[in-house]
Amino acid sequence: MAMLFPLLAVLIWAANVIVSKAAANVLDPAAISIYRWLVAALVLTPFCLPTVRRRARELKPWLGKFLALSALGMVMFQCLAYYAAHSTSATNMGVITAMVPLLGLLLNAAVFRQKVSAPAWLGVAVSLSGVVYLLGKGDPLGLLSNGINIGDGLILAGAASYALYGILLRRWAPPFGSWVNLYLQASLAVLLLLPLTLTARSMAIPAEGAGLVLFAGIGSSLFAAYLWMHGIQKLGSDRTAIFMNLLPLFTALMASAMLGETIHHYHWVGGGLILLGVAMGQGVLRLRPARREAFVNK
Repeated sequence: MAMLFPLLAVLIWAANVIVSKAAANVLDPAAISIYRWLVAALVLTPFCLPTVRRRARELKPWLGKFLALSALGMVMFQCLAYYAAHSTSATNMGVITAMVPLLGLLLNAAVFRQKVSAPAWLGVAVSLSGVVYLLGKGDPLGLLSNGINIGDGLILAGAASYALYGILLRRWAPPFGSWVNLYLQASLAVLLLLPLTLTARSMAIPAEGAGLVLFAGIGSSLFAAYLWMHGIQKLGSDRTAIFMNLLPLFTALMASAMLGETIHHYHWVGGGLILLGVAMGQGVLRLRPARREAFVNK
């Protein structure tokens, strides 16, 4: 039963990739970027604002860190995804996003000098080979002549941004509770995104776009976040993180059923290699007894 929480969260996040692709036809990327976090912040305000006011002095020294987290996780990652949706498929977006754990491992090694095991490095190599195969559409050498599709490049940059976000969030661990932390980041994202609205062709929300904004702002940003945090409480962070590997599969199936996208052989091969590498990097495939972990609150 506890496994349903992260499973449902990943299903919602996969659906949000479909929403991002669908929004490309009806909403300017700048518009859905800011409206998403505005909706989330407004919903959380009655519950979180009293705590923010009460703990204002404690929060003030953390403002710079919350700005950095908001810029990386809410602004860059989500914005790049909305812009990427204009020139790549939802299937590609889901597969590339699955690289976040491996990109986090690489960033930890490069920036924070964290030691990486040999199996993890092998996992990185396997995942990167999958990325090259996927982006080359089954012809890795084709990347040399054709280059990377701009949408694929944007979602890859967004995944790297989110990987760094995850690293900093764990290292800094703001002590104000998950919902207050999310509320502050969502509110700051609205402020950070204001200049981007000047580039929008239109900030209007057409009738067919209202549901997309509400799903992104409430379903993906709040409800899925609650399910994920509850999953961590029940299963532990390591076991919960493994469910994220289902994101590409759920996304591909939804994209095929709802958007009519064709799943090509290079999606299966490239995506399979990426997930195999992620599993190796996470230690899922290591032949050793499973480590027991106490429940954690995040």
